[in-house]
Amino acid sequence: MAKKKNNSKNDFENVSFEQAIGDLTAIVDKIETGQVSLAESLGQYEKGMALIKHCREILLDAEKRIEEISDDEPEDDDDDELEDEEDIEDEDEDDSLF
Repeated sequence: MAKKKNNSKNDFENVSFEQAIGDLTAIVDKIETGQVSLAESLGQYEKGMALIKHCREILLDAEKRIEEISDDEPEDDDDDELEDEEDIEDEDEDDSLF
């Protein structure tokens, strides 16, 4: 019986998101074109699932960082500035009528 390969988190620790996506694309291409045996397809499928998990973890970490950055940044008064600009435009329109 074939020995089961465990794709742990450490296997992909230094793999970037972009590299993982590239590896996933290659795995899908191999399986779809029938370039590998059934047994190898199963191994590739298992590796692909581990890569997907790795990508999800990277995306979740990125989302957390974005939320932290957004929470640390002071709120802008963009809405107030927009209202002030609209008031100025309204005044200019009123002046042009006379």
